[in-house]
Amino acid sequence: MQLDRIDARLLDLVQRNNRLTSEELGAKVGLSASGVQRRLKRLRSQRVIEGDVSIVSPKAIGRNVSLLVLISFERDRTDIVDRFKQTIRKMPEVMSGFYVTGQTDFVLLVTANSMEEYEQFTRFLVDENPDIKRFESMVVLDRVKAGFTLPMDSIACW
Repeated sequence: MQLDRIDARLLDLVQRNNRLTSEELGAKVGLSASGVQRRLKRLRSQRVIEGDVSIVSPKAIGRNVSLLVLISFERDRTDIVDRFKQTIRKMPEVMSGFYVTGQTDFVLLVTANSMEEYEQFTRFLVDENPDIKRFESMVVLDRVKAGFTLPMDSIACW
């Protein structure tokens, strides 16, 4: 999909604050409110915008523990990887999951109410996935930055 400068500016604005009204967005990019709505509808339908979210403070809702979990498998087989992808998509404790290159196969960002709850999570994960060879956890001491903002200066606009 080709994006123009207005699309890039809209994307930059809504990823930083998706509560801006169509009128506010239009004033910033030089379009009418209906023009903004048409563009945003197109960007959503073509999956350029994958979702509209609010970033919730984990501690505000009692999710006091965040961890990065590194997982390696015994064998590098497509069926094992696909099955694991399906498993982690269904797990609400997994905030983000990445299939990666290198010595680790997956990196997960996991949240829990307590270390005891995290232990239950790990037992379930390992029990459900007998192909896991290595499982390493790193406790997050401080969340320095959270978000999904992408730099828009790299978009090739027509």
